[in-house]
Amino acid sequence: MASKIFDHGRIERNVTLLLVLGLLTVAIGGIVEIAPLFWIDSTIEKVEGMRPYTPLEQAGRNIYIREGCYNCHSQMIRPFRDETERYGHYSLAAESMYDHPFQWGSKRTGPDLARVGGRYSDEWQVQHLKDPRSVVPESIMPTYTFLASRELKAETIGDDLTALRRVGVPYTDEDVKKAYDDLRLQGTAGGDQADLQKRYPKAQVRDYDGDPAKLTEMDALVAYLQMLGTLVDVNKAEAKEQFK
Repeated sequence: MASKIFDHGRIERNVTLLLVLGLLTVAIGGIVEIAPLFWIDSTIEKVEGMRPYTPLEQAGRNIYIREGCYNCHSQMIRPFRDETERYGHYSLAAESMYDHPFQWGSKRTGPDLARVGGRYSDEWQVQHLKDPRSVVPESIMPTYTFLASRELKAETIGDDLTALRRVGVPYTDEDVKKAYDDLRLQGTAGGDQADLQKRYPKAQVRDYDGDPAKLTEMDALVAYLQMLGTLVDVNKAEAKEQFK
């Protein structure tokens, strides 16, 4: 009986039977793929060093998105030789786990920025944003000179952290309460840095735009760029994965 039902000739000549068996196959495959996801907390394996953005970095990321930087710069290095030789170690999924939305991108008019942090000095980043062609003659990037003169208005940065916490970013009540003070501390290097760096390891505390008299949008954007790709020891994470 079973051999008659699963006779290929009969199945291929019977449209109804072919449709039923096709749907049954797809349903079983879908259940096998999807069902396990209901019993795991996350599909992303955490790696050592990854943390949420500091308030100043988050403010800089907001500016990065506002100005449409993601339209020309991706933040995802693919595991191909031509990419890793130019941009560095390929991106790990965990490095985007706190991104809402992620900045992987779909095209590159400019280089990938996943590991741009620390590759250039603050002065270079500021000059590049003010006048891209002064440091990269062939650049077609627009100028963002206004960022250096525009005061960073981030009194509501605590609300941003609260919203991110609702979608799973592990900010604490203390992080939210101190958000604005943390932002000003990181961008001016004025105050107790120990507590900030305890809650946000590897947070870089300094004046970023070369003008310590005021905290600007340039400070925030450069702080964000200088953090990208610096939190995780990717070689250590890869070695750990290989020995599992």
